[in-house]
Amino acid sequence: MRSILGDIALRIIACAFAAASANAQSAPRDLALVRATIYPSPTARVIRNGVIVIHNGRIVVVGEAASVAIPRGATRIDCRGKFVTAGFWNSHVHLFLPGLLNARTAPAAALSAQLDSMFNHWGFTTVFDIASVLDNTLALRRRIDSGTVRGPRILTAGEPLWTAVPVYVRDFLTANHIRMDPVTTAGQAVARVRQLADSGADGVKLFTGSYQGNGRVANMPLDMVRAATAEAHARHLPVLAHPQNSIGLEAAVDGGVDILAHTVPDSPPWTPELISRMKKARMALIPTLTLFDVEARKDHEPDAEREAFVAKMVAELGAYASAGGDVLFGTDVGYIDEFDPTLEYELMARAGMSFRQILASLTTNPATRFGASQSGRIANGMSADLVVLDADPARDVGALAKVAFTIRGGLRTQSDFE
Repeated sequence: MRSILGDIALRIIACAFAAASANAQSAPRDLALVRATIYPSPTARVIRNGVIVIHNGRIVVVGEAASVAIPRGATRIDCRGKFVTAGFWNSHVHLFLPGLLNARTAPAAALSAQLDSMFNHWGFTTVFDIASVLDNTLALRRRIDSGTVRGPRILTAGEPLWTAVPVYVRDFLTANHIRMDPVTTAGQAVARVRQLADSGADGVKLFTGSYQGNGRVANMPLDMVRAATAEAHARHLPVLAHPQNSIGLEAAVDGGVDILAHTVPDSPPWTPELISRMKKARMALIPTLTLFDVEARKDHEPDAEREAFVAKMVAELGAYASAGGDVLFGTDVGYIDEFDPTLEYELMARAGMSFRQILASLTTNPATRFGASQSGRIANGMSADLVVLDADPARDVGALAKVAFTIRGGLRTQSDFE
C-alpha cells in the first residue's frame, strides 16, 4: 500500500510550489546558509563548516565551504555555531484550538501567531493533523499555501471515525457546535471514508478504542476496521488508529492499520510475538509520550503513579524501537497545549532511542511513510525545508527544541521568537 501513497507526495510538492510562488516577490532568488554544522540525514556524515545554497525553494548545493561556490548576489545567513537539519515533521497534531477554528475569516496575523507557538517555533515544517474539522483545516491549509498565513505544510485526516465519542472531547465538541457522529456499521464506516477522501483528506483516523470514562472503552469491531481500512487503501490513504487498550490494538494490527497514533495505556507489556506481528504488518508507531505525563498531571495523579504510567509507555516505545520498528515523531499538540517538545525528545531518549533514531522519526521516516520523496533530507534537489538549531542535538537531544529559526520552501520563517 505504501507504494501508492504518491497522491500525498504530489499534494505535498504542489503545496510547496504554491507557497514558493505566492512568496516569490518577498523571497531572495538565492539564499546561502554558511559556516553551519549540517546533519544532512540521520545516516549521513556530519558536515562541518558547511554551506547550503537554496534557489527558488530548492536546495541546489550542500557541502563543505571549501567545495561550494556561493552565487553572486545570494543572501547569506551566518550559521556559525548553529546546527542544521532537515525540516521536522510532527505526525500527530490536531488543528482544534479555538484560535484556529475559524480559519476562513480569522485575521491572518492571529492564525500565524497561533501556528508560530504550536509549530513554527519548534521547527515543524510539515504536520499531519489526525482529527479536526476537515473543511476548516482545508481552509487553513489554503491560506498557508497562498502565503497569507505563516505555517507548516498540512496533511489532514479530518473528522475521525469512532463508534462512540470519547469522553474527553464531548464538552469541547458541544461548546463549539461541532458534530462528529459515531459510525455503527461497516457500511457507514466505508461511506464515511469515501466522503473524507472525496473532500480532500490525506488519511483516515480510526478510534479502534474510544475511552468512555470509568475504565470503559468502546472498541471498534474488527469487521468495521477492515472495511474502513480497505476503502482507505483503495483511495491511496494511510490509516491511523487510536487503540486505547489491547482489544483496540489487536483490531488495528489484524485490521490492516498502518500507524498507531499512540502507545497503548491499557495493555500489558508488549511481547516479542506482538511486536513481530506489528512489524510484519509494517506498522509505524507514534509514541506521544508527553501526552501521558500531561494527562496524569491533569488528573492530579501522585508523582509515583504518574512516573510509573509514563515509564510503561516509554517501555512500549523502547521495545518497538529496539526491535527495529518504524517510529514517527508526534506530540498530540492541539489536544494538549504543551507546545514545547523537549520532554518528548527526552522520553524517547529514555526509551533507548539515539539522536539519529529520533532525527529519523522527525525527518526520513515520515517522508518515506507518506511518500514525500522531496522531503526529509538535506541534499541537492530537495525541498528547502530546514531547521537551524542553537545547540548540537548529537550531544543533547533536548537541543532539537532549541530552534533559532526555520526555513520552509526556501523562506525564512518570520515570527516573534526571532
